[in-house]
Order: sequence, then structure tokens, then C-alpha cells
Amino acid sequence: MPEKQVTIIIPNYNGLAFLGPCMLALEQQLCQDFKVLVVDNGSTDGSVDWLKKQGIPAIFFDENKGFSGAVNAGIRAADTPYVLLLNNDTEAAPPFVGELLKAISRSEKIFAVSSKMVQMYHKNLMDDAGDMYSLLGWAYQRGVGRSSRGYNRPMEVFSACAGASIYRRKVFDEIGLFDEMHFAYLEDIDVCYRAKIHGYHNRYCPSAVVYHVGSGTTGSKYNAFKVRLAARNNVYLNYKNMPLLQLAFNGPFILAGIAVKYGFFRKLGFEKEYRSGIWEGLKTLYKCKKVPYNSAHLDNYLSIQWELTAGTAIYVYEFTMRQLGKMLPIFKNFLIP
Repeated sequence: MPEKQVTIIIPNYNGLAFLGPCMLALEQQLCQDFKVLVVDNGSTDGSVDWLKKQGIPAIFFDENKGFSGAVNAGIRAADTPYVLLLNNDTEAAPPFVGELLKAISRSEKIFAVSSKMVQMYHKNLMDDAGDMYSLLGWAYQRGVGRSSRGYNRPMEVFSACAGASIYRRKVFDEIGLFDEMHFAYLEDIDVCYRAKIHGYHNRYCPSAVVYHVGSGTTGSKYNAFKVRLAARNNVYLNYKNMPLLQLAFNGPFILAGIAVKYGFFRKLGFEKEYRSGIWEGLKTLYKCKKVPYNSAHLDNYLSIQWELTAGTAIYVYEFTMRQLGKMLPIFKNFLIP
């Protein structure tokens, strides 16, 4: 039997309700050139028994190793040229695996390819069309909340969303695995940032469609745990990947981004968690493995700086479009008696 090309790694933590539909969607893939490997993070909801009963290959941890720890275990165990990371709360359309495999096969310089993620319960709306990063230190999902009829053009993105993306496995040997200090959140931006420093690219593939529940494990878009970890990991992300000169140049923008986010989370009642996360990040910076500066990568750093600037402009544009979309019904009611 020929070797498979892809290992699909599915991290799971108390996601029993999602596993059945997720697996069924994989059984219906047009391309079956893959293996499945579930990494269970110490689930207590019956997931372990279900996986064993179904005979699904899995790694079982006794405790929650976080997203980064789980996928790293899967990547280490994989023996295929590519690994595809997939959230348990997803259902992939039949062409999904084949389209991602075709997209990443087009060039050895492609590290990761992000899929077209559509909201499971609002299929007319986007969830993610590749992730972007900005001068303000804000990572964001391209297209989130906008019409899923759009975003049909393949393009370069800053980062693939690790909820449903394919990666070239051998590049991890060069840049390192997902940072387990992150535990969860922004780890996918971080690893793709490192790949870009080394001259690799990340792409978006609109023909690879997957439907995503979103916050299937944490249960909500914003919660104390997520706000604290994302704030902490944002400190790690900037410090690790930016040379000191770039960090000094971008510092005022990053500080402005922190101030705006603090105001945002204060309105939501999470200002203490946000402050705590920033402070924890600063206190533990000494534990971070900073990417060593290499003058041979200067062109890559300059390209990244341009992408951060462009990412800021894209964010402003999409934010404006979302706000106009919310205001449109009000205008209609005002103009039409």
C-alpha cells in the first residue's frame, strides 16, 4: 500500500459531541490520501472510551497539554510529508483535504495553507480566510463575520489558522514546533511568523471549505482564560520574533494597540484579566526562546514589516465595512418611511 501524504492531527479536550460529525466528514473526503491521529488532552467526557471503541488512532494524555502541546505530539508522531491540523468542532466539505494538498504542493517555499472557514450555524458568514497581523500587535481573522460568498481568491496571508490548515512537516525541523509556552492562542501566528523570517510563505486556499462551530472547547468568544492567555502570548509573540531595532520602531504602535484593547476589554469586564496577561508576559519574557537575528534574513524582515503595515490597513477596512453593514438597516429604516 502506498504511503499516505498527510496526517490529520485533531487535538481534543472534552469534545465528544463534536468527534462523530468531524470523523464522518473525513470519511466522505474525495481525497483519502491521509491518516487520522487524535491527540486527547485528558478528556473526562467519554472521549477516550469513544476513540478506543471506534479504533481511531490516538495519543492519550493524562492532563491538558494545551493546543500547542497536543499538536506538537501529533507532529512528532507523524511520518508523512504534510500534517493537517484540524479542530474537533469542524466538518470539512468533501474537497477539503485534496484542495489543501494541491495548494501546498505548488512550491517548496510554502510552509502552510489556510482553508476557507465558514461559520457552522451561519453558513452565509465567514469565520476565517487566513490570519493577519498588524503594527498594533493585533492578530485577526480575515473576513470574519462577512459574507461567505466572497473570499474566493487564493492569496498570500500572514498566517494560516491552525484550526484547519496544512503544513509542510520538514520545515518544523528548521524553525521549531509550536511554542508550548503559549499553551493556546496565537501559537499559529507565532510559528508562521518564524517561517516567514526563514523565507517561507503562507497561503489561503478558498476551494478548501470547512465549517467551524468556533470556541467549541472554551465555550465563548471572550472569557477570562482566553483574554489572559491571548494578552500574555501577544507579548511573547512580538518579543520573540522582532529584532530589537524593529521592536523599538514598532513599540509606539504596539503600546497604542494595548491601550485600545484595554479599553475594549474594560467595557466587557475583562480588564483585570487583560492586565494580568500583559504583566505575566512581561515577567516571563526571560523564558522565551527569541529568534536569533540573522542578517541573511534582512529582506524577509523588511517584507514582514510591509505586511504588518498592510495588515493594519486591511483591518481598518474590514472593521469599517462591518460597522457599515451593521448601520445599513438603521439607514434603511430612516430613509424608507
